[in-house]
Amino acid sequence: MPDLHSLLADLAAEGDSLDALVAPLPAARWAAATPAEGWTIAHQIAHLAWTDAQATVAATDADAFARLLERAIADPGGYVEAGAREGAAEDPARLLARWRDGRRRIIDALTVLQPPSTTNQSTSSARPTAGPSGERIPWFGPPMGAASMATARLMETWAHGEDVADALGERRAPTRRLRHVAHIGVRTRDFAFRNRGLEPPADEFRIVLEGPDGDTWTWGPADAPQSVTGPALDFCLLATQRRHRDDLALTAAGPDADRWLDVAQAFAGPPGPGRTPTASAR
Repeated sequence: MPDLHSLLADLAAEGDSLDALVAPLPAARWAAATPAEGWTIAHQIAHLAWTDAQATVAATDADAFARLLERAIADPGGYVEAGAREGAAEDPARLLARWRDGRRRIIDALTVLQPPSTTNQSTSSARPTAGPSGERIPWFGPPMGAASMATARLMETWAHGEDVADALGERRAPTRRLRHVAHIGVRTRDFAFRNRGLEPPADEFRIVLEGPDGDTWTWGPADAPQSVTGPALDFCLLATQRRHRDDLALTAAGPDADRWLDVAQAFAGPPGPGRTPTASAR
């Protein structure tokens, strides 16, 4: 995995990619429905702006975030929906400007948290540090390090960008930035099981994915008895619940791996509703 500096550069690039889709849209087009039920393009961008703002608070003021977390715990679904709903009611030009400002702020906040001594170290350890003293950033799910927060923000930006692209009838070419999305999808395996009241498998899986450039990305021991294989794009669409597994070319070997493909969830919060399979996959 790259260092935090590279991660943040990729996060900025992912935001710019989605920005290029929505910036030219006339105001009326922001009201177009996306595959997420009840959400328009404006809701998607508002949610990203809202979540970036929450992440910035978490990275800069733990006490203030604790108060936000109390509100979220009281009404998890309603708290998130309110942020998207209120933002979607804004003038699109104002919402776009606010989202751009929030993208800059979260990147600035995470940049400050990188210890100078870890600039060239890998971020693939199980417990990445969030700052010079090793503190971790609180969140709606488990606390995380700065690198994990950057990866989570990239994952969400990409996933909601897919919904926007679908609403516009656009197909975005996958990039190597999907490696970050796939990584968080793999790392959240046990969370996805527990989030649905299921006991996580005791052993690691072998994950073998084909990247967009034809290279192979792997996780887990080579001799693991259970595995998941397929295109990286398909795995990312599954883990972010943007496609039903029946529409994807993923293969699971082993009962636990097969079950994982039904419950995979790379994002914090309650289990998502997922997507229904297309007519051709039924």
